[in-house]
Amino acid sequence: MRSDAVLEARALTIRRGDRVTLHALDLAVPAGQVYALLGGNGAGKTTTLNALLGFVPAASGQALVAGVDASRQPELARAHLAYLPENVALYPYLSGVENLRYFCMLSDIALSLAQARALLSATGLAEDAQSLRVQTYSKGMRQKVGLAIAKARQARAMLLDEPTSGLDPAAANEFAQSVLQAKRTGMAVLMATHDLFNAIQVADRIGILREGRLVVELNARDVEHAQLERIYLQHARGVLEAPAP
Repeated sequence: MRSDAVLEARALTIRRGDRVTLHALDLAVPAGQVYALLGGNGAGKTTTLNALLGFVPAASGQALVAGVDASRQPELARAHLAYLPENVALYPYLSGVENLRYFCMLSDIALSLAQARALLSATGLAEDAQSLRVQTYSKGMRQKVGLAIAKARQARAMLLDEPTSGLDPAAANEFAQSVLQAKRTGMAVLMATHDLFNAIQVADRIGILREGRLVVELNARDVEHAQLERIYLQHARGVLEAPAP
């Protein structure tokens, strides 16, 4: 595997009872790259993220974050991570700017009001929305707060779980631009998604999981949407055909 990887799975195997949910996964995401992990429900995408977060222990192999074994030192591993679940959890009765400052305070980061507003503006959250209660926010707006938290914490890596699910095309494109901005700052990004278009739009590498096994890896620049869709559907159906040239 790559020695420069910020996020890495080394022969990572995860078990739930007698069932193996992830089979000897090898995967690496260096700084400044985006890796899109595709697969149907139950393929192992969220399990992979949870292993890197230290939420599920490795039965064998390793889940590494900046060289830290997430099974052995989960809190230290998470200190290097930003995590955006499918629905970003924020305090609904606090405003966007209040949520940002509060979550930063939990990480011993003191943000002035001006600094917090500047971070939110950089993610694309409108200035007049920053003081509104988060309970009025759309999913895309909550994601912008989550991205601002990640930037403020200077996380080395970011994990995204179905980030474009439920977003309209304009919001999905805006989120993609935010991911590309994070990439340009040197952040390593691992994104679990069903969204093939978004994967091609932002990813450097694309992997397809099926029943806990990484069955395909591709360079995103070498594949078009129609070809990726065909390859994805083949593996989703269990038909292991060679991709078209």
